[in-house]
Amino acid sequence: MVAREEAIDAVTASEWGGGVSPYAVGTKKLGMWLFIVGDAFTFAALLVGYGYFRVASVEWPRPFDRSTIVVVTIMTFFLLSSSATMAIAVAKSRRGKGTAAIRFLVLTMLGGLLFMALHANEWKNLIAQGARLFDNPWGVPLFTATFFTITGLHMAHVASGVIVLGVIAWGLARGRYSAEDVEVSGLYWHFVDLVWMFVFPLIYLMSVKY
Repeated sequence: MVAREEAIDAVTASEWGGGVSPYAVGTKKLGMWLFIVGDAFTFAALLVGYGYFRVASVEWPRPFDRSTIVVVTIMTFFLLSSSATMAIAVAKSRRGKGTAAIRFLVLTMLGGLLFMALHANEWKNLIAQGARLFDNPWGVPLFTATFFTITGLHMAHVASGVIVLGVIAWGLARGRYSAEDVEVSGLYWHFVDLVWMFVFPLIYLMSVKY
């Protein structure tokens, strides 16, 4: 019995000796994952609500023509391309290539800015056609209410991501941030891109004019 208790004490007192602990995760990365999970529930609730209103409405508006879809497809291309450059920036930072990582962070920011510029122009065109938050010339007022809420929230996330990436790039150039910081910001950016891949088909492709 004594030998058994000593063996248990020895096991519980010993430290992990196999290299990196399999369950270890940095506080920054853990915090970002928790934020992403919470934010995912927010977007999920909005998209499910949009889907419900769409199905429940007999005459849900279909205001988008083919030219709009072409523009939104280009927007999507810029956003997905920025996700690729973000992944490269993370890989470069892990290898200690700070200058290359900064270069790809800047390209990622550029992709986000181009996405926002086209998105803002699309909003401008819709507003010029009479679209308002609780009113529109196509029928069901809930269409523009949900459209502006979901796309506006997503665009706010993109804008926040561009600002964060700019801060990370600035700090990385001065040695204030590490590869972990680049990776954590990359998690956020990939999440924003993933959300758009649900928004694009649900709100745009399914609302094209016949």
